[in-house]
Amino acid sequence: MSNHAFPYLSSGTFLNAPARNQAPGRRFCVAGIAWDGAVTNRPGARFGPSAIRRASQMLCDAGHPFFDVSPLGHICDAGDLPHPNTSLAAMREALQPQAEALIQAHHMAWLGGDHSLTLPLLRTYRKVLGRPLALVHLDAHCDTWTDHFGEPSGHGTWTREALQEGLLVPEATLQIGIRSSGEKAARDYVNSVGGRVFTARELRGAESPAQLAFVIDEIGRRVHAAAAPVYLTIDIDCLDPAFAPGTGTPEPGGMTTAQVLTLLEELAGLDFVGMDCVEVAPPYDVAELTANAASTFVWTYLAGRVARAG
Repeated sequence: MSNHAFPYLSSGTFLNAPARNQAPGRRFCVAGIAWDGAVTNRPGARFGPSAIRRASQMLCDAGHPFFDVSPLGHICDAGDLPHPNTSLAAMREALQPQAEALIQAHHMAWLGGDHSLTLPLLRTYRKVLGRPLALVHLDAHCDTWTDHFGEPSGHGTWTREALQEGLLVPEATLQIGIRSSGEKAARDYVNSVGGRVFTARELRGAESPAQLAFVIDEIGRRVHAAAAPVYLTIDIDCLDPAFAPGTGTPEPGGMTTAQVLTLLEELAGLDFVGMDCVEVAPPYDVAELTANAASTFVWTYLAGRVARAG
C-alpha cells in the first residue's frame, strides 16, 4: 500500500493524448495532482484532474478557433502523480522531485487539486530555472493570509509564502478577480509589496480585448519590465458560481468564462513556462459546467503555446 494508487486517480488522458510513456519526447505535458487535503470549506478537488480530462474528450480534434492550431500532436499526459493524501508536508515532499523531472523535460500544464499545490510547484520552477518568476494569478481569493485557520500553510497562504521565499518577482505578481471577504492587510498584500491586484469589481462589464486592455497592458508592462519567466495559475473559483459551481469555496460576483478566455488569448505572447488549473470539485458541479470551463482554459493555454512556438 505504499504506491499511493488511490481509486479516484484519472484513468483517461487530456484530449485523448498519448500517455507520456508512449510519447516521452513531446514538448508539452499534462499531469494531475489529485490532492485536496488543505481545503477550508468543501472537499472534492482530488477528483478534479479526472473530471477535467473527461470533459476534454468533447474538444474533439482540439483545433482551437482563435489560435487555429491543435495542441493534440504536441502533448502527452503523465497521469496523476502519486503522493500521500493525508499530510500537506508529505504531499509536497513527494511532489517536488516528480515535478522537477517533468519540468526539466516538458512545458507543463498541471491539473489540481487544491491551490496549496502551487507553492511546491513554484519552489520547483525556481530551482530549475534559477530565478524568480512573474505570476499571473486568477482567483476569487487573495491567498495571502498569514495562517490557514490556525495552520501555518495551506491553500489560502501560498501566495504570501511564495513572495516571502523569493520565488516571485513582487512587481510582476498580478492577481485578477479577487473579491472574497477578508482583512484588508491580506487583500492588499500583493499591492503592498509592489504587485497589482485587479479586483472583480474593476472587471465588471469588461469582456472584449478592448475593454480588458487596462488589465492586459499592465500585465504585459510589468512582466516585460521584470524580464522574468511567467507562471499562470487559475483557481476555477475566479469564475462566478454561475459559470463554475463545482468548487470548494464559491464566491458570487466573479468573472465570466468569456473574460478568462479573452485574457488567455490576449496574454499568449508572454513567456509562460507553465500553468496550473486548480480547485475543480466535481461533487458540486452542475451539468459539468466547471469541468468544461477548466478543460477549455487548459486547452486554450496549450493552443496558445503551440501557436507562439510556430
